[in-house]
Amino acid sequence: MMVLVPAVAAGLIVAGLIGIVVGSRPVEAPVARPRRRRMARVSMSTRTRTLLLVGIVAGLVVALLSGWLLAILVVPLAVAGLPVLLSSSDAAVQIARLEAMEEWTRALSGVLTSGVGLEQALIATLRSTPEAIKPEVSRLASRLRARWTTEDALRAFADELDDATGDLVAASLILGARRRGPGLATVLESLAESVAADVRSRRQIEADRAKPRATARWVTIITIGVLVVLAFTGEYVAPYTTPIGQAILAVFLAAYVGVLVWMRRMSAGAPLPRFIGQKVRAEAAR
Repeated sequence: MMVLVPAVAAGLIVAGLIGIVVGSRPVEAPVARPRRRRMARVSMSTRTRTLLLVGIVAGLVVALLSGWLLAILVVPLAVAGLPVLLSSSDAAVQIARLEAMEEWTRALSGVLTSGVGLEQALIATLRSTPEAIKPEVSRLASRLRARWTTEDALRAFADELDDATGDLVAASLILGARRRGPGLATVLESLAESVAADVRSRRQIEADRAKPRATARWVTIITIGVLVVLAFTGEYVAPYTTPIGQAILAVFLAAYVGVLVWMRRMSAGAPLPRFIGQKVRAEAAR
């Protein structure tokens, strides 16, 4: 019974550190998200439950063979939490959305040069819209067909994109809808060039950030392999089967998880502040 006390305490520490990572991830309003993303969250929770089940079985096996009761709690948490800590950030998804905005803005500029009105041009680009932002553009076209004012439809479009670059595109379109001048196509073409440059810069930054993440993955794999080998070597790790040894091992594991959490938070870039949308208006009204 005394051995279970440090094991439970260690498991709670590791669970708390992993919970900090999961809890610190931004949660977006479900109303503004298409059904495809809601289904992605459901599949992720199913995957997590499967990993936890596999980890519980593996933890029981390790505890029975090695005498490390700490493994009953640590192994399931490691199986479910390490993929989150060692996975790449959401930067790749953000870059893909930026690239889609650049492609869509350039296509919209080309349609406007043919003399089509702004509302008709926005609807016409729906067929060639990249998949990364197609749900948002589809709802924009639906609102325009439903006789929304162009400005209100574009503001809702910016809220759904939820990105500073999307705000810039929407702001340019809103000004074009107000003034109805001939220079909107030129403005959008220049904006597309700016977004393309931003995409290139972000790809380089993400490539540099991927190097320490890859190193952390290999170090973690090697560390797990060493622990597995040591757990079955008998006398060398015998002190870790005692209550004090289990507590010390728990501290070491918690410190390692803390370093992984720190590294992940450092590699996650802060999003640029938005300047259009309901969130901005709500914050300005406070």
